[in-house]
Amino acid sequence: MAAVPRSTARPNHPPPPPFNAPAARRLRAALGMGPEHVAHTLRASYGLPYVTPHLVVAWERGSAAPSSPELTALAGVLWCSPAELIGRPRTLREHRIARGLAPEDVARTVGHELQAYLRMEETGQWRGTDRQSAALAELLALSLADFVAVTGREDRLAELLRSAATTRWQAYVRPIAKLAPVDRRLLERVLQRLHTDYQGQMAATLSWGGGTGDAGDDGRDFLDRIVEQFWTAVEEYGGSR
Repeated sequence: MAAVPRSTARPNHPPPPPFNAPAARRLRAALGMGPEHVAHTLRASYGLPYVTPHLVVAWERGSAAPSSPELTALAGVLWCSPAELIGRPRTLREHRIARGLAPEDVARTVGHELQAYLRMEETGQWRGTDRQSAALAELLALSLADFVAVTGREDRLAELLRSAATTRWQAYVRPIAKLAPVDRRLLERVLQRLHTDYQGQMAATLSWGGGTGDAGDDGRDFLDRIVEQFWTAVEEYGGSR
């Protein structure tokens, strides 16, 4: 059996973006192309001489993932945007790639030096003014949840949300608002709900005779998913106002 060629990315390069393998397979089939046609075009038109049908199949099966340049080239072959071949972006770099933008494009638009911007992608720590942050969110079409994540604030948000759920939630309205600028009344409703849900879950588990061990497991699971639950509540309450 032929060996699957590895990506040409060097060890110091960032990891490839999350790849949507089923989408790649579906788009190729819709165009009536076989893996050999995709591989040939990537070699002939995009300067990727090492790409074989075996590598294309490996990408589509999820046993290998294309690097950023490979993904961009594949999008060109499949007549789609890079975003259609990427799973849900998680980082600043992945959001940029999903929009088909070069680092220079983002740096210029937000008003950062290129090397400074690249360092932010590498570290996951966004450093920009309010104006630059607004420009970044608009350019990359970031939701508030995505913006908090890509600017490196999600871990701190999770920490504050856990404290709000387990202690006195009112004390955390202001610090959370600094990380996630949600309307204050909406934020208060969301934090109160998280606090009530957590306390109610713990009380119910104990009253059913589950014991402190089971209650602790349920509580930890709730707190592990606290950021996801926070944004779900923000969306629900925000849409009902």
